[in-house]
Amino acid sequence: MNKRQISAQETKRKLITAGLELIKEKGFDAINVEDITKKAGVAKGTFYTYFKRKEDIVLDISRVPFREIAIEIEKMAGMKIIEKLTYYFHRFMECVESCGIHVCRQWTRDVLDPNNVPENKDGQKWNYDFLMLKNILENAIKNGELKETTPIELLTHIIICELYGMMTCWCMSDGKFEPLEWTEKFCKIQLETIFKPYKQ
Repeated sequence: MNKRQISAQETKRKLITAGLELIKEKGFDAINVEDITKKAGVAKGTFYTYFKRKEDIVLDISRVPFREIAIEIEKMAGMKIIEKLTYYFHRFMECVESCGIHVCRQWTRDVLDPNNVPENKDGQKWNYDFLMLKNILENAIKNGELKETTPIELLTHIIICELYGMMTCWCMSDGKFEPLEWTEKFCKIQLETIFKPYKQ
């Protein structure tokens, strides 16, 4: 990577960091592009080198922490499927809470109405999370932990609906619903029951 690419990467990181801090502090609708560039210490036009609209920055905010979870999961070779999913749930909700309720509301809005962000018509955040979960289950089949007949698509949908349901409840309750607390309950009560028929 040359100096220009490193500089561009650093500028984009500054914009994402500034956007995250402002959204957490004031809410998505209360800020504009100029607020973000001012906080990042760059010219307003610089924003449009990396993003088309303010909404686009929200998807990028999610990429780094959720990519980190995927890397962590890949390194858990000896861990059982229930342990991996429990870890995934916990880390997923940690990332959601650390990004803040305003960012979570925007993620939820973008998933519920992909037309809100034209570049997100295929539901990028939803698809990213869906594919990560599906990969965890597919690996459990390859490793001989789950039966070949395990309904991967169905189980992935059930699990991701639970995750997004918790995110939505957190947003709707204005932060009173505790996603991490409910994550623990769901994992202890439901995961074993859901996967029991498919274990080898």
